[in-house]
Amino acid sequence: MLQLAKRLWADEAGQGMAEYGLILALIAIVVIAALQGLGGAIKDKFTEVTNAL
Repeated sequence: MLQLAKRLWADEAGQGMAEYGLILALIAIVVIAALQGLGGAIKDKFTEVTNAL
């Protein structure tokens, strides 16, 4: 039983996928924050373009 616990503790299979998931989550948070901050400016620009057409 102790050998099994040691093997499971040292097993790193799947660790890369977890890291990629964390990186993607961080990127998504940054993008959402940027869009929240720039939302008003983007809306104004689209309104300006729509009015020009």
